[in-house]
Amino acid sequence: MSTPRAAIIGLSGPVLLAEEVAMLRRLRPLGAILFARNVESPAQLAALTAAIRAELGGEAPILIDQEGGRVARLRPPHWPAFPPAAAFESRPAGAAEANATLLGLECAAMGLDVVCAPVLDLRLPGAHGIIGDRSFGAAPEEVARLGAAWIAGLQAAGTIPVIKHIPGHGRAMADSHLELPRVTEARDVLEADLAPFRALAASGAWAMTAHILYPAWDAERPATLSPRVISGVIRGEIGFDGVLVSDDLAMHALQGPPGELAAAALAAGCDLVLHCTGDLAETVAVLEGSAPLSDRAAARLAAARAATRLASQGRTDDPAALAARRDALLREAA
Repeated sequence: MSTPRAAIIGLSGPVLLAEEVAMLRRLRPLGAILFARNVESPAQLAALTAAIRAELGGEAPILIDQEGGRVARLRPPHWPAFPPAAAFESRPAGAAEANATLLGLECAAMGLDVVCAPVLDLRLPGAHGIIGDRSFGAAPEEVARLGAAWIAGLQAAGTIPVIKHIPGHGRAMADSHLELPRVTEARDVLEADLAPFRALAASGAWAMTAHILYPAWDAERPATLSPRVISGVIRGEIGFDGVLVSDDLAMHALQGPPGELAAAALAAGCDLVLHCTGDLAETVAVLEGSAPLSDRAAARLAAARAATRLASQGRTDDPAALAARRDALLREAA
């Protein structure tokens, strides 16, 4: 197959449409991300992920936002409900790891190999509620402790985690789905936000950017589009050298034509761009604006796969035991 474009794209519904197949063949993206509109039942979902890989190749990453709590695309009655990250605050790391393994196994069974979690943003008083209980807490050390357990659990299940939203969404006073937040704190204050990402930079997880303007680092461009933030802060101060994927380019925090945004995010230093709407015309524009996957990005993808492969060797897939361990540890610590 030809080198894919450095993009992860959304699809319109529960099956691949003929025009989507034609697009995938003409403008091959690296992979896809699925949402509730793409999920009806286990049999349907497994067929969809198989169809995607039939077009894009067996190693094409298929992503899903499956954090637990409010952010979950796999839901009852076909899949178990999972608690939000906040439920694990001040609880044993083993509970978080067991929960993440159980969650990852549900995703892996459906052909979903990249799980967009955990959230490493701080949960800070007075900030916008878009993060809220998706966060492990306000203390960087606690977020890093439980984030490490979550990453280990997802990797043990054979899935690749995506830490988000680097370099930190916790101080935002607005929802980046709707508008561009400005985080105006000074560099020394923002050190707390960087700390969990720095602690887990070498974990083998991917990272997803924050669509936030940080004047302390770049007064003109949000992190996703800022070479200063990506090179100086994410790659430099944090020390993250894994796969860096943009948050959804269709969010209203970013303004501009989809293809131009894709080109700008890749030029700023993202390895991959993410576009989630499933709108065919928008997706075509994103793919046409996306460069081929770089050799450096391909090497980072391979390293993330290798870290998950190593972590999942010799695992025992016993969901009942994992759920029992999680629940027992949560009860004991309550």
